[in-house]
Amino acid sequence: MRILPFVILLAWPVAVSADQAEVQVNNVWSRAATAGHQGVVYLTITDTGPPDKLIGVTTPVAAKAELHQSFDDNGVMKMRPVASLPIEPGKPATLAPGGYHIMLTDLKQTLKPGDSFSVTLKFATAGQITATATVAKPGASMHGTEAMPQHMTMPMHESDKQP
Repeated sequence: MRILPFVILLAWPVAVSADQAEVQVNNVWSRAATAGHQGVVYLTITDTGPPDKLIGVTTPVAAKAELHQSFDDNGVMKMRPVASLPIEPGKPATLAPGGYHIMLTDLKQTLKPGDSFSVTLKFATAGQITATATVAKPGASMHGTEAMPQHMTMPMHESDKQP
């Protein structure tokens, strides 16, 4: 039975490393959107532990939440779903208009400015982290900002279009 203490000692550093994973989610916000339509969530992820990756998203306000990437294809803005987003220590990953974002499909409720809702992010190493998204005005370029002038916006989703 001398093998058991040896196995426990080998497993101990792995457990300590997993507990030391430090992923923080900040600046979580969404634009106002109408029930039944699409919405979007933006945020910043900071990792101070081992490398990780965002592998899934859920929220009670939408039938489906997916990680998407917006990109310019010869002057035409397009978007596509992505399976995961690598998160590197010391390099915050910012999900923002015109880049990576969380796409909310078939909203179950209207998202009004000032409202908030939960978003659960699933990471390969850190597990699940639940954050609260605050709803900004339609067309906002950052949380807490006014809508951008119409000539500066380029709608990519129904939720991005001005009423």
